[in-house]
Amino acid sequence: MKKEKQKRIRLLLVDDHPVVLDGIKSRLSAQDNFEVVGDAANGQEAVRKARQLLPDIVLMDISMPDMNGLESITLLRKHVPEAKILVLTMHDNREYIAQTIRLGARGYVLKDTSPAELVRAIQLIHAGEVFFSPAVSRVLLDELVGGRKSKSDTSGPADLSTREREVLVLIADGLSNKEIAGQLGVGVRTVETHRERIMRKLEIRTVAGLTKFAIAKGMVRLE
Repeated sequence: MKKEKQKRIRLLLVDDHPVVLDGIKSRLSAQDNFEVVGDAANGQEAVRKARQLLPDIVLMDISMPDMNGLESITLLRKHVPEAKILVLTMHDNREYIAQTIRLGARGYVLKDTSPAELVRAIQLIHAGEVFFSPAVSRVLLDELVGGRKSKSDTSGPADLSTREREVLVLIADGLSNKEIAGQLGVGVRTVETHRERIMRKLEIRTVAGLTKFAIAKGMVRLE
């Protein structure tokens, strides 16, 4: 009996620099579970091809001619909502980062990241997680700490249980539900339940938000 082949993650690559595009395509095409179904050199072409090709993930640069990445993300979320967006850019500007998150991007990776980290980002996002390069996380968390310092100095981390605090710290460290379950010696469903309770108690609905909260409360330190 033949072993069923694993379904490949379908990728659409968007970048206006041909050399960069070719390099990314070469790296990702070498992965057995990735399939690069198309590429685009600007935002308009990206939206058009995404509607035709229905990729699982769109790797999107920000600075592009005709239509930039931010405008493209808005249209992609509207016309191809099933496609998850991973920003791959050289910009670590906090306003760009904040905007892409607000618009619905699932990750933000800088172009100087290692190939292994880019692969991991794609895999995690495809699995329903979010992913930010360490440098990007620091930008977000620095902004949050600065913006909420007066509030965080006088309030504690809600009424979280000891185990919920442990889970929150591991979420902030970038671990997936499966990785947290393995580290704590519990089931994945148990971790999911803790995560849901944490989000409900803190009134925070995203992993990025939970990470910011943990840093602001001094539960996690940036190296």
